[in-house]
Amino acid sequence: MALQRSSFPFMGNSITSVEIMTALYYGEFNNSPIFKVDPANPDWDAQDYFVVSRSVSSVVQYAILSDKDFFHSSEMDFFGNLGSKLISRSNGKVPGVSVSSIDFAHAVSGALGLALSLKMDRKPNRVFVLLDVSELQNGQLWEVVLYAVQYNLNNLIFIVDDCGFQADGPVRSSVDIGYLQSKFDSFGWQVVRVNDGHDFDQLLDAYLKVFTVNRRPACIWCNTVAGKGVDFAERKHGYFNAVLSQPELELIISNLSKTT
Repeated sequence: MALQRSSFPFMGNSITSVEIMTALYYGEFNNSPIFKVDPANPDWDAQDYFVVSRSVSSVVQYAILSDKDFFHSSEMDFFGNLGSKLISRSNGKVPGVSVSSIDFAHAVSGALGLALSLKMDRKPNRVFVLLDVSELQNGQLWEVVLYAVQYNLNNLIFIVDDCGFQADGPVRSSVDIGYLQSKFDSFGWQVVRVNDGHDFDQLLDAYLKVFTVNRRPACIWCNTVAGKGVDFAERKHGYFNAVLSQPELELIISNLSKTT
């Protein structure tokens, strides 16, 4: 079948989260899954929850949910199309998606409520939240940071994808938010740093560490590379919202085929 050029932008920042999500959804400790879900029962009472606040990475979650048979893989052909459930942001109507994402940092409030309700019911389920580093410029997020400590939500785990870019350029060129890892420390969160957010061993080690945190929320801070794995797009802001040409699309597919 001939490759079809999509009018939906290739987002160099979206694929920075591929390894983060893959390690979470497919990783295991002692033959037990890190992240507990059941495709045959999306409303399983014992499941963990994953909230993609970083909306540009929703396509990565959809691809994983498709691979795990939450829905048929043919649905991915309609990603971003009018009328499709697989919109360019997280859609709570899709099996396996915990919270819809309206805008940057808004989904974290839903994650907070979910984690708090689980804690009140004394349930062991965990709530993971994928964040973009630029979302930390949003005041609403810091309200969640405060409340999570107030209620000892050790079932709430933030995963910050820090590739250094946002829509209008480098993060520091917009609002320099400083050394925010230390700010999470000062608010009372446990911070686990991942120097290479594309290294599975480092990611699995980070997930294991946050599972041992007592009586406080945790933040896994991942340093990533925009456009990782696509040589001509790596670290280039011009590919943040670029529509790929047919030759570029064919080159990516060819390179991926060599690695599988």
